[in-house]
Amino acid sequence: MTEPVSHKPILWRLLLIFVVIVLCVLAIFWKLTSLHVLQKDFLQGQGDARTIRTELLSANRGMITDRNGEPLAVSTPVKSIGVNPKEISQELRDIEVLANALDIEPATLAGNIAANADKDFLFIKRRVSPAEADSVLALRIEGVSARQEYQRYYPQGEIAAHVVGFTNVDDEGQEGMELAFEDWLRGTPGRQQVMKDRRGRVIRELDILAPAQPGKNLELSIDFRLQNHTYKELKSEYLLRGARSASVVVMDVHTGEVLAMANQPSYNPNNRSTITDFSALRNRAMTDLVEPGSTAKAFTVAAALESGLFTPETLVDTNPGRIRVGRDWVTDATTRAVNHGMLTVQGVITKSSNVGATKLALAIGHERLRNMLERVGFGTVTGTGFPGERSGVLPNHRIWHDIETATLSYGYGLSVTALQLASAYTTLVSGGVHKPVSMLKLAPESLASLPTEQVISEDIAHSVMAALETVVDKERGGGATAANVPYYSVAGKTGTAHVVGASGYESNVYNSLFVGYAPASDPRIVVVIIMNEPGGNEHYGSQVAAPLFSKIVTGAMRILNVTPDRLDDAQLLELSAL
Repeated sequence: MTEPVSHKPILWRLLLIFVVIVLCVLAIFWKLTSLHVLQKDFLQGQGDARTIRTELLSANRGMITDRNGEPLAVSTPVKSIGVNPKEISQELRDIEVLANALDIEPATLAGNIAANADKDFLFIKRRVSPAEADSVLALRIEGVSARQEYQRYYPQGEIAAHVVGFTNVDDEGQEGMELAFEDWLRGTPGRQQVMKDRRGRVIRELDILAPAQPGKNLELSIDFRLQNHTYKELKSEYLLRGARSASVVVMDVHTGEVLAMANQPSYNPNNRSTITDFSALRNRAMTDLVEPGSTAKAFTVAAALESGLFTPETLVDTNPGRIRVGRDWVTDATTRAVNHGMLTVQGVITKSSNVGATKLALAIGHERLRNMLERVGFGTVTGTGFPGERSGVLPNHRIWHDIETATLSYGYGLSVTALQLASAYTTLVSGGVHKPVSMLKLAPESLASLPTEQVISEDIAHSVMAALETVVDKERGGGATAANVPYYSVAGKTGTAHVVGASGYESNVYNSLFVGYAPASDPRIVVVIIMNEPGGNEHYGSQVAAPLFSKIVTGAMRILNVTPDRLDDAQLLELSAL
């Protein structure tokens, strides 16, 4: 007979299973409660740290315009491609696909990623078009992302390159006004929170912590219409003459504003990869120094008149066309013998006599002459704040020898920039009033408060200006008739200076200069032209620089809408028929 089966072990097992299940449920409940209540903030922070990022918002740079609002430098939105070296796929195939899409050598890209493996972000190509960036992102390579940036674009290209300058890949000013006013033009980046997926792509923009502040706009004194005209005429003449370099400055007589500034050679700021000669980046009108030659004689005559020892009609004997000064000779001869005989002080400018200028300088002494040159701005920077601007050299010898005084009188032994020369002549034709030079447009209300200084008496300034008018007048003996402009009176001074070489002054290498103003009856602009080392048989300022002055001023008078002041009856009839 069998014994009955006991159910106690079965009940015990069921009870144990039930207890275990209950404990598991309680454990799960406790864990969920812990996660959702006790550790919520910590876990939320950890999750956010892996998906929410604070990113910079790019700020666009301020626009640069000419005085009439014409854009000279603008910022355009672009994208830059970057990778997270910690997350990007290490598959060589993915890296090769990415490299090919960005036109980069795969080995170079792989090497860069490996070298920066400890970083969270690495730019691999900056400033690509939005379309190109989108095509790269469409490859869906893990760790690859794009950031919005701004790229500088220069609508006028090489025409205004030396004035405006350019920025680098980080949008920081490197040359010109871009560098001079970096703090003004540069914007302030903002910050925003974004949510990203595991590939580093932004899936949601959460909050703007600080908005980006764009840079401030900059309005230059340049008139682009005149800049364009001046640049084209200069480039044409520069190529025709086969010169080493050339510069032109056009300055407003009334305000001291620079209306145009052009140099050759130039460059395209939108494509600097093609530049092979980095000297082309220089704004030569501000950085390159030349001896002004005979253009300085206007100030020698001004100093002579100021001394009271001379009047414009005082006779100066230049016979026989040369004078011995110490052990040296000063002559009025260049390639042929020249003897101007008896000249008035005014005639010293008309005939550009070195002998006459020397006699005036020796009579008044070096102190008066140097003081005059210093007062009109030689030897000091103009104060524009332009990077790289040079002050030139105005000698101040402890002991002055007569030959040093003599050479200073006709523009040797000192050096100036084209801008300094323009400022000095602007002072002269403003009735002797020196004005600060400005590369920025001046507000009309600020013109009345310009810090001006009377550095030459008005009577003396007008006497020198009368002499400068004779330089372009054939009937009065002037030799720079090529500078004349139809329907307008002009005046100015030529200069032809030997260039210093390895062994002193080169006998057959020259710089050709012309400084003039128009209209002569009521000056509106001063124009300085420097052609460095022109080739060919012509090298005098009257042959090379004076014709270019005529071309530039002819267009400038039209652009600035200046009323003609030299019209005879036939010309009036011709104009009325237009």
